[in-house]
Amino acid sequence: MENNATIIALSGKGGVGKTSISAAIVKLLVEAYPDKKILAIDADPAVGLSTALGIEVETTIDDIRKEIVSTVEDGNTKAAIELLGDARYKIFDALVETDGFAFIAVGRPESAGCYCKINAYLKEVISLLSADFDFVVIDGEAGVEQINRRVMEKVTHLLLITDASKKGTQVISTIKSVADELVMYKKIGAIVNRIPDESVIPHINTNGIPVLSYIQNDTNLAIYDIEGKNITKLPEDSNVVTGVKKALTELDIL
Repeated sequence: MENNATIIALSGKGGVGKTSISAAIVKLLVEAYPDKKILAIDADPAVGLSTALGIEVETTIDDIRKEIVSTVEDGNTKAAIELLGDARYKIFDALVETDGFAFIAVGRPESAGCYCKINAYLKEVISLLSADFDFVVIDGEAGVEQINRRVMEKVTHLLLITDASKKGTQVISTIKSVADELVMYKKIGAIVNRIPDESVIPHINTNGIPVLSYIQNDTNLAIYDIEGKNITKLPEDSNVVTGVKKALTELDIL
C-alpha cells in the first residue's frame, strides 16, 4: 500500500524551539483538518513533545525494542521472532489517542548498538504506522544524527528550525546538505524562531535555505513552557501560532 501521508519532520540544533513548533503544527492541523487522521511522533530522546501536547507517555517504541532485545539475549530466538511479529500490534498499543490526533514516543532507539536489524525493523514499523495517517509530524532530536541514521528517510516536508544565531544557521545548513543525499523529501524550508525583533532579519543568513517565517519571542509561549501547559491551547494570535501558520501556508499544507 502506497503511503500518501504528508510527513513533516522537524530538525535543527538544540534549544531553538522545535518541540513548541511541532506542537503548534499539530494544533493547526487538528483545527484545519478535523476529519483527517493526524499522528505526532516524538523522536527526541528528551521526550518533550508529550509535555507540550499534554500527554502522559506509558510505553515508547524503545520499550518494545528492549523487550525484544532482552528476549534475544536470553537465547529464546523463537519468542523473539514471535515478538517481532507482534511488534506492529504492540506499537498500536503504545499509541495514545487524544483529542483530534494520536501520539507516540520513540524513546531512545539507538542505545544498544548491535541490534541494528531490530532498530531497522522498528523504523519500518514506524513507516507502516504512518500509512494509517493523513498527516504525520515528527519532532526530531537535536542535530544531524537522525538524518544520518536515516530515521527520517522518507518525509514529504523537512522543516529546519533555527534561532537567530550563527550556530543555529550553520546546523540547519549541515542538516540540509546531509538530507540532500539521504532523505527523499519533496519540500524544505526554514523557520527562524525566537528573534528579538525584525531589525535582525537582514543579518540572518540561512545559506540559501528558503525562510518560511520569522517568529519573534513569544511571551504567551514562555508562560506556557514555565507552567508545563498544553501548547495546543495557545491563543491564535500568539507569535508561534501565527508564525507556524505562515510557514505551513508557504508549504501548501494549510
